[in-house]
Amino acid sequence: MGLKLSRANFKYKHTRILIYILMFVATTFLIFKMFPQRTHFDKKYEVGKPWHYELLTAPFDFPIYKTDSELRQERDSIKRRFTPYYTIDANKAIDAIDRFKADTTIKGNIRYHLQRALQNIYKRGVVTQTDYDDFKKSAMTSINVSDSSNIWRKIEVANIFTPTSALGYISSNYPITAATLDSLNISRFVEVSLNIDKNKSEHTLNELLKSIPLSNGMVQAGERIIDRGEIVKQEQGKILNSLKKEYADNTPNQDNKLVALADIFMIAILLALFVIYVVLFRPEFIRIKNAVFIVVMILIVVCGASLIMGYNSDIINVVPFALMAIIIRIFFDSRTALFIHNIVVLIVSLFVPSPFLFLMLHIPAGMIAVSTLKQLTHRGQLVQSAIFIFITYAFIYSFCTIIETGLFTFAWQHYLIFAVNALLLLFAYILIYIFEKLFGYLSDVTLVELSNINNKLLMDFSAKAPGTFQHVIQVSTLAAAIAQKINANMLLARTGALYHDIGKMKNPMCFIENQVSGFNPLNDMTCQEAARVIIAHVDDGVKIAEQNSLPKQIINFIKSHHAKSLVRYFYITEQKENPNVEIDKSLFSYNGRYPDTKEEAIVMMADAVEAASRSLKEYNETTIGALVDDIINTQVADQSFKESPLTFKHIDIAKNVLKEKLINIYHSRIEYPK
Repeated sequence: MGLKLSRANFKYKHTRILIYILMFVATTFLIFKMFPQRTHFDKKYEVGKPWHYELLTAPFDFPIYKTDSELRQERDSIKRRFTPYYTIDANKAIDAIDRFKADTTIKGNIRYHLQRALQNIYKRGVVTQTDYDDFKKSAMTSINVSDSSNIWRKIEVANIFTPTSALGYISSNYPITAATLDSLNISRFVEVSLNIDKNKSEHTLNELLKSIPLSNGMVQAGERIIDRGEIVKQEQGKILNSLKKEYADNTPNQDNKLVALADIFMIAILLALFVIYVVLFRPEFIRIKNAVFIVVMILIVVCGASLIMGYNSDIINVVPFALMAIIIRIFFDSRTALFIHNIVVLIVSLFVPSPFLFLMLHIPAGMIAVSTLKQLTHRGQLVQSAIFIFITYAFIYSFCTIIETGLFTFAWQHYLIFAVNALLLLFAYILIYIFEKLFGYLSDVTLVELSNINNKLLMDFSAKAPGTFQHVIQVSTLAAAIAQKINANMLLARTGALYHDIGKMKNPMCFIENQVSGFNPLNDMTCQEAARVIIAHVDDGVKIAEQNSLPKQIINFIKSHHAKSLVRYFYITEQKENPNVEIDKSLFSYNGRYPDTKEEAIVMMADAVEAASRSLKEYNETTIGALVDDIINTQVADQSFKESPLTFKHIDIAKNVLKEKLINIYHSRIEYPK
């Protein structure tokens, strides 16, 4: 049986290790896939203003690209000089001449001269008035013309007719008056014979536009570009823009195997640092639930930063990285929160434009977030933390700007981004609630709500079992004092103490602290029956807690505050009544769980000591000290704290706190004069 159990434990342990390894690999891969394209040229400059950085030389050969205005001017010039392509509609000329010949109303010399004129007009071509006006407007001197043989020739625009100018040509060059032309309606024989070939014209124009060179010079590797303090001139601005474009167009991406390998390696190293931290300093943190939570938090933040980078890299600082530190601090501890925050900031710095400034901004902001929110117990704390974080961003950015440029310039856009970042921190309340429900964590906000003695459950408790309620109030005070001294969660200990005896609501009169008339129902029961009623208050408390949706962490206080101890009064009484019978201890033992946290162990000690202190005949340092030592030494002898992280030093501190507090509670008062 033992061998099978050992094998099962071995298999379970190795399965968990395999799950953690798979999670590590998957997280590394997902973060890598989220990385956006990166631009390495992150210098800020403006033509006509000083260059604020060190001497810049060309890192490689690159062309000097033309500016948009230069390219636009060249395109406009080509469009102005472009000769469009027109095709001759020979059928229209033949048809017009044939119709003229068939017209018998025109006779004599006029007929002869008109026929010659029409032949000359169609030989040179007729375009629409709109096309002709466009020619003149763009100062076009010629067009390309082709007949059905697809052989192109140039025709001077001055020699081309419109339907109107053709009639003027006839009246000016032939012995025919304009009135005669109108009377004979000669315009019916003059039709447009030149039509633009849109496909040929557009294709040729596009080819010409594409042939425009995008650059007009080269910068050689090592060539000096500009030095600190120099004014950025127009030509230098073009060179800097060209260098920036080269970086953007040739940025190493994830298709580059070497770059991809470096990215994955860096991500894995940074995540491995956190794993080492957990193994060495937070082994109790190693749970699947915690690992999933941390992975989700990291992926959300990295994904958000990547999306912002893809949209506009200038507003990357709007991402509230400190929000992650706040949430992790609320659920765990300051050191873990700061460690994870720094790891994520370092990962994101791999793809942001100005990694040094980015790190200088966000690492101190994470420190401020963790320092100002040791416990989130009221709304004002989060607002104060947001204000401190905004001030941190503003000051560090200002100082870094002065260090880098040698002068202070107020760029309000950056401070607006920091203000938005700080405002986003106020969403912590919503996220804390969501993560509490998803992962079963317990925040300080929830503990404050649960420890409010005006909530419905505690009000019912105080009404049904007033003596027990006074007892738990005293226990909560003692537990909180011990927790403060040994660096445990004071709020959790106090809240757990308030609910640990809630099961006594079911049969309050069976417990002596609630008996006011001297009547004790247990006197009418056998020792075994009485012990069963007393023991049942643990299970009753668990049921009441579950019905009222109390968190699992609070229910654990109910289960563990007696652990597996004996109901000694009834066990000893049973022994005395049956001296020759072996008594079954299980009938007089609680079936709870041993405390496995500092807070549960604290409540166990405070509960036993506070209850026993009520039976003292005399209250002084000697009697109270002896009582505390006796109770806690008995618990230690029973191995009640074997699964908790308490040390002997912690236990000694707890004893001293309990003695001091009980002496203060039961100190004698002066007698007031009558």
